[in-house]
Amino acid sequence: MSPTARGVLAIICACMIWGLSGMFYKLLVHLPAIEMMAHRTIWAAVFFLIVLGVQGRATAPFAALTRRRDLPIIVLASLMVGANWFTFVFAVQIGKALDASLGYFIFPLVAVFLGLLVFGERLSRVQTAAVILAAVGVITLTAGLGVPPWISLILGITFGIYGMLKKGLDLGPITSVTAEAILLVPLAVGLLIWVHLQGGDALGVSWAETGLLMLSGPITATPLILFSYGARRVALASVGLLSYLNPTLQFLVATLVFHEFFGLWHGVAFGMIWTALALYSWSRWHQDKARSRLSQSA
Repeated sequence: MSPTARGVLAIICACMIWGLSGMFYKLLVHLPAIEMMAHRTIWAAVFFLIVLGVQGRATAPFAALTRRRDLPIIVLASLMVGANWFTFVFAVQIGKALDASLGYFIFPLVAVFLGLLVFGERLSRVQTAAVILAAVGVITLTAGLGVPPWISLILGITFGIYGMLKKGLDLGPITSVTAEAILLVPLAVGLLIWVHLQGGDALGVSWAETGLLMLSGPITATPLILFSYGARRVALASVGLLSYLNPTLQFLVATLVFHEFFGLWHGVAFGMIWTALALYSWSRWHQDKARSRLSQSA
């Protein structure tokens, strides 16, 4: 198997884990989302450190936290990824997995907008139209339901800001996300201690539940590792297109497995956003193809 094929397979596996993970968190729906988040953070950090330890790089994230230039960025990134992880679990628990899938459909276009706003990146007319159409889709859903899709917006914006912050870090993806998780661990441990002092079962009421809580670490960490592996071996345009597998699976789980309500306004808004994504992806594909031809002819 070629390196590109291995990369594509890794990204598909990562997106499948992300897309189907809602069913896992549904098994722990009786736990408060903040408590679930604490376990997810702790066990993800443990898993990341084990992986880095096997690679002989266990000290790398701690070294990154001592760099004055990188520390503020890592702190902000940890807050964004923490908010994203918590919001997704919370959405699944309150029956809003459909809103979560919308958030990850919105994310690529949020990233485009941030690139324009922060980095001065230029958009073609088609790409501009795609961003506007996605915004109209969100406005339409807000008008139809009478309330903004807060969960979708929080997920899309936090992940978009997270990606923007990562551009400013000269660290490997596993090292940086491990450092981010390490920063959140004291908060997570403190929360579980508080739960215990309040008479709660901070480590689960049974061995089975404890095992599920510990499993949240690998479920969080493994797709990040697979995605970072694949992204280094696959063209950026292909990475973007393959990434839509994640929210597509989330959408299918929400509607077919969780049987969440999908009404007319959802259909209109999703249709607009899917069209926007198709337009943007088509435009980017043509841009990348043109750049490839220029580089070959140079």
